[in-house]
Amino acid sequence: STMEETDREAVATAVQRVAGMLQRPDQLDKVEQYRRREARKKASVEARLKAAIQSQLDGVRTGLSQLHNALNDVKDIQQSLIDVNKDWRQSINTIENLKDVKDAVVQHSQLAAAVENLKNIFSVPEIVRETQDLIERGELLQAHRKLMDLECSRDNLMYEQYRMDSKNTHDMNLIHTYFGDMQKLSEELAKQLWMVVQRSLVTVRRDPTLLVSVVRIIEREEKIDRRMLDRKKQTGFIPPGRPKKWKEKMFNILERTVSIRIEGTQADTRESDKMWLVRHLEIIRKYVLDDLLVAKTLLDQCFPPHYDIFNRMLNMYHQALSTRMQELAAEDLEANEIVSLLSWVLNTYKSTEMMGNSELSPEVDVNSLDALISQNVVDQLLSKYMSTLTSNIIGWLRKALETDKKDWIKETEPEADQDGYYQTTLPAIVFQMFEQNLQVAAQINEDLKTKVLLLCLQQMNSFLTRYKDEAQLYKEEHLKNRQYPQCYVQYMIAVINNCQTFKESIISLKRKYLRIEMEDTLSISHTSMDATLDIIAKEACSSLLDEVFMDLEPHLNELMTKKWLMGSNAVGTICVTVEDYFNDFAKIKKPYKKTMTMEAHRRVVVEYIRAIMLKRISFKNAEERKEGAERMTKEAEQFRFLFKKLTAGSGEDTEGLCDIIEAIAEVIKLTDPSLLYLEVSTLVSKYPDIRDDHIAALLTVRGDASRDMKQMIIETLDQGPSQPNPNYVPIFKEITVPTLTVPKLLK
Repeated sequence: STMEETDREAVATAVQRVAGMLQRPDQLDKVEQYRRREARKKASVEARLKAAIQSQLDGVRTGLSQLHNALNDVKDIQQSLIDVNKDWRQSINTIENLKDVKDAVVQHSQLAAAVENLKNIFSVPEIVRETQDLIERGELLQAHRKLMDLECSRDNLMYEQYRMDSKNTHDMNLIHTYFGDMQKLSEELAKQLWMVVQRSLVTVRRDPTLLVSVVRIIEREEKIDRRMLDRKKQTGFIPPGRPKKWKEKMFNILERTVSIRIEGTQADTRESDKMWLVRHLEIIRKYVLDDLLVAKTLLDQCFPPHYDIFNRMLNMYHQALSTRMQELAAEDLEANEIVSLLSWVLNTYKSTEMMGNSELSPEVDVNSLDALISQNVVDQLLSKYMSTLTSNIIGWLRKALETDKKDWIKETEPEADQDGYYQTTLPAIVFQMFEQNLQVAAQINEDLKTKVLLLCLQQMNSFLTRYKDEAQLYKEEHLKNRQYPQCYVQYMIAVINNCQTFKESIISLKRKYLRIEMEDTLSISHTSMDATLDIIAKEACSSLLDEVFMDLEPHLNELMTKKWLMGSNAVGTICVTVEDYFNDFAKIKKPYKKTMTMEAHRRVVVEYIRAIMLKRISFKNAEERKEGAERMTKEAEQFRFLFKKLTAGSGEDTEGLCDIIEAIAEVIKLTDPSLLYLEVSTLVSKYPDIRDDHIAALLTVRGDASRDMKQMIIETLDQGPSQPNPNYVPIFKEITVPTLTVPKLLK
């Protein structure tokens, strides 16, 4: 059916073509021509078709003949294999008998090796001698070259022996013994290498090529080690003395050298030199920095990069330093030594003077260096330092006070400062000691500095209490015999001035060493110290005034007596004595001196008024009253003049005190008794602390008021208003009036 379809298609195609050719009438004339052309075309196609079919048939024929040949060949091969198989089965026994030949071959290869090494074997003793000479002459590279040849000969012989008969230890030992001297040579050479390595930091400056040779020898040995270990994996054989591990040994030697270098810097002990530790640490600092700089700039170039020699050295030094610092920390160190050590470990080590030196960067990064001693050890050292320091400070303060007390009984005046104020060296000594310890603590860190400051101020607090007690004892001793000590007044002044100096020193110490945020923690202790200092100064001032008034006592006793009325010079003497004392008191520092002058003024007036209230005199008539009152007014003026002079006209409000004497004089002077009540009530309104007994005493001194009149005045006064001066400090309440006693009545 396919054929039919094809025929149909062909006819259809032909019809189409003919239709295409004959589209116009004139083309019919050419029909013959067309037919011929188509006949030609057809003949050509048929010829091509035939040729193609012919060549395909040829190909098939050839293929068939080749397949035929191949089949024959396969049959032949099969036959041959059968023959070979038969032969092989027959010859198995023959192969078994060839073992002797195999052994002979092995022996031959060993003998070949021996023959090859014969020259070397016979010349072993001579090469050993030559190598020995080279080592002695320091020609290490050549010596090593010969040593390698010797080892190579021995190792090859041993390897052949091992291959032939690994169990035959006798022959192995024979070879080993024959090459015995060679082992000594290797050790001798190693000894030379290690000497160079130990001195590498010196050698690298003087003779770097020597160091490079040593490194090359070590590298060669490392290479041989690797080769031998590889062979061991494959064959199980390794020559005696391998692997030598010379590179590892070299690093161990370097490490030991570094340790010795650091330990060896301690030249002194505490017994021979107080500064032994400072010196030891300074030498370490210098050595380590110098060594690392050499390692970085020179040593690095003599070693292959994979040795990472600089970093290895850096770690060795760090390790050795850490070990050394721990040893030092474990010793029984004194306070100043603890500080030296901690300051070095925490600050110097990473500073620009050492590991932070710009020439060591960027290889050395101080931030990535571990701590030389653990925080735990640091804390232990710090707490030991604080407890030692505490007992030291207590001891120093006690000693300072003892020394100062010895001065108090001297027969020479205390020294004066540049402004002429008396003082002793106590505050300077105490604060110099505090300063020194604070500066030392500051070397370590802020935290310690603050702790030490707190400690100093805390101890200062208890010290001031002792100072106060000592000043009190000093006064009591003096009162037993007022002639002694000779310079009592001057030293008391020095005590007062020291209080002021202490106050100022505490402030400046805090300003200098205390961080602002710590202020609050200290304000309480500061306030209490200030209070103590004020008490000491106040007590000392009052002791000095007691001195003055003990000297004034006989003169005060003369006031308001007949002798006084007759014209004694008691007040003149009082003024001279006070002025004389105040020449010394001029050496008291300002705040206290001012208080002192005011207090003296007040006490003089109080004593004067007390003398009036003692009723030692009772004026007989108006004449005496006038004379007495004028005398009182004059003496009030004398006092006013004296104290104006003492305050150097600074016009302190002390005027009012002398006014009281004048106001009393007015009451005495009054001539008209009917105005007495008025005068007294004016007095009371000004000075409201006047009591009834004061008025009674005053009227008794006047001498002209009857008992009833006194009674009336006193009773009426109670209702009166008071208008005191706002600045008035009550003065009468300190003054007691003696009540009449029996002996007084009998007089």
